[in-house]
Amino acid sequence: MRTTSFAVVSALFVSCAHALLPPTNGQETRAAARVYTTCTKPKTLAITFDDGPNTYTKTIVDTLDKAGGKATFFFNGKNYNCIYDATNAERAKYAYDHGHQVASHTWAHLHLPTLSVAQITTNDAIKKITGAAPAFVRPPFGEHNANVQNVAESLGQSLVTWDLDSQDWNGASVSQIESTYKTRIDSNPNGILTLNHEVYPGSAQQVLPWVINYAKSKGYKLVTVAECVGAQPYISKGSPSTRDSSWVC
Repeated sequence: MRTTSFAVVSALFVSCAHALLPPTNGQETRAAARVYTTCTKPKTLAITFDDGPNTYTKTIVDTLDKAGGKATFFFNGKNYNCIYDATNAERAKYAYDHGHQVASHTWAHLHLPTLSVAQITTNDAIKKITGAAPAFVRPPFGEHNANVQNVAESLGQSLVTWDLDSQDWNGASVSQIESTYKTRIDSNPNGILTLNHEVYPGSAQQVLPWVINYAKSKGYKLVTVAECVGAQPYISKGSPSTRDSSWVC
């Protein structure tokens, strides 16, 4: 029933705020919500990391800060670990406090178009931890349909996919990922919106420094997703909440 599925997907979108290939024409509109698939601002590269916060969040932040660039982190509530664990909450806030964009990757990385009520845990973890309500959601696996887009629109959020998949999730080696980036950057596109995962040490510790140097040498600016599409990163911004008994997964 549509009303049930709408509520279910809505719960997951609020929760933290690789089978389908996204289109590559910049912005796709199938329903009400925007779906960003690439950067629209000239010579911008949006490096994004999914599935955190995790071990390498701070490494990524520090590496980009030293290079004068910013990334976007699409955080889960409970995927590899719990976002409310003290260490992970501190990692998420560290990224936000350093000017990187934090956004939702939903609560538990489930397939949004096929969810049942029993699979949902509703939470607004990112807002509690940082004080900011994300305006962007990356649907797991890039999957979305009209219902998912309607939910996003009702919550004032836009969807984000990508036009460069590093394939780190699929076992690509560091050299293979670097080759993927090099080929795309050498084709001199207007902008590039990437997919990486911060849970892989090769992506965080080896690929990232290489991409930063190569992209900058070709004249690309390393920016957040919001900046690369010319939108606001947050629905609202305020003070973080005080940790209480609701900070559990």
